[in-house]
Amino acid sequence: MADSVIGVEHVYKSYGTFRAVSDLTFEVKRGEIFAMLGPNGAGKSTTMRMILDIIKPDSGSITVFGQPLTDKAKDRIGYLPEDRGLYRNVRVLEMMTYLGRLKGMSTQDAKARALELLNHLEMPEVAKKKVSELSKGMHQKIQFAVTVIHRPELIIVDEPFSGLDPLNTRVL
Repeated sequence: MADSVIGVEHVYKSYGTFRAVSDLTFEVKRGEIFAMLGPNGAGKSTTMRMILDIIKPDSGSITVFGQPLTDKAKDRIGYLPEDRGLYRNVRVLEMMTYLGRLKGMSTQDAKARALELLNHLEMPEVAKKKVSELSKGMHQKIQFAVTVIHRPELIIVDEPFSGLDPLNTRVL
């Protein structure tokens, strides 16, 4: 799996007596779109969190960009978790710029990219609004924009279309 973007080999994860992930092995190569489908409790979110090194597997190995995940490699990833959080009392453009800076962008580049994404998502008017003033669908679109603001090489999304109507699903 040396040439893969994500390599998961014989991974196990348990929470007490509940086995969330059992002997999972798969590979995702550059340019591929990969989806994990299954019912609640099947281990999808747990697997994503292990790939991102948020939680550790009990056993097995996981590589990202051909090696164990490093802090530098994390800047090459965009992650949209199922449980999302935005800074509610901050203006949208300010928050997006700040989060772009956390991913290594300059203030100028992050602000320009944020405006570009807001235009692409057909919502440039929200740039000066506080996040708390936005609808649930707008929150979702902003969260997706923040996920890709730094032009990541790898995007990992957990329930990306939850709460979006069909029109906004197409826009994303």
